[in-house]
Amino acid sequence: MPNLHVAVERFPIAGKFAISRGAKTEAVVVVATIVAAGARGRGECTPYARYGETVETVCAQIESVRAAIEAGVDCDGLQALLPPGAARNALDCALWDLAAKSSGVPAYALAGQRRPEPATTAFTISVASPQEMAAAAAKAAWRPLLKIKLAGAGDPARIAAVRAAAPQSKLIVDANEAWTDAELPFYLEACARASVALVEQPLPAGQDAALAKIERIIPVCADESVHARQGLAELADRYDALNLKLDKTGGLTEMLAMAAAAEAAGFALFIGCMVATSLAMAPALLLAGRARFLDLDGPLLLERDRPDGLVYEGSVIDPASSALWG
Repeated sequence: MPNLHVAVERFPIAGKFAISRGAKTEAVVVVATIVAAGARGRGECTPYARYGETVETVCAQIESVRAAIEAGVDCDGLQALLPPGAARNALDCALWDLAAKSSGVPAYALAGQRRPEPATTAFTISVASPQEMAAAAAKAAWRPLLKIKLAGAGDPARIAAVRAAAPQSKLIVDANEAWTDAELPFYLEACARASVALVEQPLPAGQDAALAKIERIIPVCADESVHARQGLAELADRYDALNLKLDKTGGLTEMLAMAAAAEAAGFALFIGCMVATSLAMAPALLLAGRARFLDLDGPLLLERDRPDGLVYEGSVIDPASSALWG
């Protein structure tokens, strides 16, 4: 019978990671490991305060379904036991990994996806003063895609400073819900002047109706406004793309279903992540070939990754080895 092990692990961030809601200097992750018949499956999640999660609540959610996991519940059964979120993500990805290891069939094949190929990820520039962000962008200007974290007041200056420092890079910006309805047209114009390719979550979730009432001169992507398939129809007139994250959908099972539903509804896919190790990125790579943008740079922001981590050749991610996941 399967055995479940749960561990909390900490990985220092190189410098600090800052968004509109604050900064942090370490990534705290929860790892679920399921062992059965000599095979081991692992899944990693990042508890996120914005969604009401803590390490303690996530561990408690995982423990609440221990009996079901050790009785052999599968990924489909897990969906009914836990809601979308970090806890279900760790368990769901561990079950996918275990199935791949037990069967000898790669996870991408089990999921009905194409064999993963090398893919280009965005590289994140944390929010700071325009001068500090320009300095960070200048160091990363050789990268083809930069993701710029914003904070509201002063964002046009930040956007212009980063564009001047990285004139050849494609830019996407992420406001993390920091803009207001009144600021929206002005800030979108600042993005257009800098040839920004995508704006992520400009308005607070649940307060984004203004996006349906303006001309979106730049494609707008939902992040905090969307977690799972429920509610997709309500976003159709507000957003052009959806940021799918394993920690939001509650694992690969729902992420695959949500990606299909999003594509059918005409949304472009953006595959994102929390700041975490390669183990958290690997399942998301199964969808990289279907995404317009990929933001799986979590390990690049850490001082160290876990053993057998993903190989990053600049901004290009090689497919995960079976020793890591899947």
